[in-house]
Amino acid sequence: MTNTPSSPGHVVVIGAGIVGLATAWTLSRDGWQVTVIDAGQPGDGASGGNGAQLSYSYVQPLADPGVWAQLPKLLLSRDSPLRLRPQVDPAQWSWLLSFMMACRTSVSRDSTRELLALAALSRGLFEGMLQQEQLDCDFSASGKLVLYPDAVGLESARRQVALQAALGGAEQRIVSPAECVDIEPALAHYAGRIAGGVHTPSECAVDCGQLCVALHQRLKARGVQFLLGQPVLGWHQEQGRVNAVRLGSGEVRADAFVLAAGTGSAALARGLGLRLPVYPLKGYSITVPVDASTSSATPRVSVTDLARKVVFARLGDRLRVAGMAELVGEDRRVDPARIESLKATTRDVFPQLNLSGDLQPWSGLRPATPRGLPLIGRVDRAPENVWLNTGHGALGLTLAMGSAERLRTLLRTASTPASRYRPAPAACSA
Repeated sequence: MTNTPSSPGHVVVIGAGIVGLATAWTLSRDGWQVTVIDAGQPGDGASGGNGAQLSYSYVQPLADPGVWAQLPKLLLSRDSPLRLRPQVDPAQWSWLLSFMMACRTSVSRDSTRELLALAALSRGLFEGMLQQEQLDCDFSASGKLVLYPDAVGLESARRQVALQAALGGAEQRIVSPAECVDIEPALAHYAGRIAGGVHTPSECAVDCGQLCVALHQRLKARGVQFLLGQPVLGWHQEQGRVNAVRLGSGEVRADAFVLAAGTGSAALARGLGLRLPVYPLKGYSITVPVDASTSSATPRVSVTDLARKVVFARLGDRLRVAGMAELVGEDRRVDPARIESLKATTRDVFPQLNLSGDLQPWSGLRPATPRGLPLIGRVDRAPENVWLNTGHGALGLTLAMGSAERLRTLLRTASTPASRYRPAPAACSA
């Protein structure tokens, strides 16, 4: 098939999470024939029960100089929101070494700059998509509060806010405990236990699982083919290109292939002789029903308790409570102790909520790179028609539309030598 600007060709997107679906939506609008392949169903993985926050303006990478002081707690405390379970796994140790090397002020600053630029691109595209598609996904734009437990943390936040303001970030301000309560009255019981917070009025929230289901239905109606419940078993290569992927039901041929399979991208890439610096960061969530008796005690503003690494996001008549980060490999089991920890945190911060019902306990694996920057584009030694859109960590929902647009641009200009072998800036995260 000859690709022209008006008829790009057939692209296979591997992954039906929010990043894969945003990629499929963007490329189908650009004229591509799109097939989406996933071993599960849309939104089954890290997209299904995530923290629901669209964090466009507060994108501080996990790789931060402050991590060094936390190492003893990370290694020894069972209650730490960040947990490392050492394993006989070279990939874990390689990733961890790169992560610690990235915990430097200069690297964190550069990563913040790149993430802010990608988040700003993503915001405009996401809001345009929602307006056009009118998807039912409990979207809200009520702002966000990040709470800090002590003066040291708040001073660090002040520096981060100043950095992001200098880089063109959205309006943010440091607020006192009393101002936190003015912004979110449901925090009245908790104000005495914090030093202050960062308020970002423009931040948003959305149910990512519902969004994936709605996008899947809309894309199917527009002719995008979905091959679900079918893991990719292998690749068929010839003369530096991939001609097809092999499924249990047969081969799927295409002109281009996009790896957007979250943590599964690393294993699929190994089948091509590639080592991607993507490792799972396990997170957990519960979803608390909100009724008339607890509505006034439930936050409307999204809240992040930084000390506990837990976020609270209002989704219509529900409250999503999510957090923690564990380096425990491909372990998808829901640890009851971690769910109890989320419940305890919720009781601490919002004590009037009723946690006796079905809280839909969930765990998921975020695909993280050491620096926290996603891999977008091509990498060295990859087949020339294989592209990456993976490694978004906890920011997959936030960055999905911007990442898809960057990939679309790269695919459109792939015939020129300069762009054919040079990944987008956000790909430089190893």
